[in-house]
Amino acid sequence: MRTPKFPVTLKDDEREELEKITRQQTAKSSMVLRAKIILLANSGMKYQNIAQKLDVQNNIITNWTARWHELANKPVRERLQDLPRPGTPDTFTPEQLCRIIALSCEKPEDYDRPITHWTHRELAEEAIKQGIVETISANHLGRLLKKTI
Repeated sequence: MRTPKFPVTLKDDEREELEKITRQQTAKSSMVLRAKIILLANSGMKYQNIAQKLDVQNNIITNWTARWHELANKPVRERLQDLPRPGTPDTFTPEQLCRIIALSCEKPEDYDRPITHWTHRELAEEAIKQGIVETISANHLGRLLKKTI
């Protein structure tokens, strides 16, 4: 019988926290699954059997037991979290977004605009004119407003 690549040995407080996560009705299903993986690995169950029992692929068991070891000095919940995903950073600061939203709540007439309601194009132009942002397209502004409001 092969020994697991990343054997899991839990302290009592870690086991209690993991069991608590598996019982919580409000816990994310991904967190519950990861907690179950670690608990079953701790019980000595083979990775293949854990994968079958939880209906996941073997590599998921290996990945999460490896992560458990890598982050051994972190709190239990932090060890079960997703790692930050790569990607481009946000284009605008939260302050800029707040100022754009505040501007969208103002009347266009207050800014010498001959309209009664903001269009995305007019709002983008005014945000640039006010120095809130250096540049922003009407489409991007519309997506930001849709996402934040």
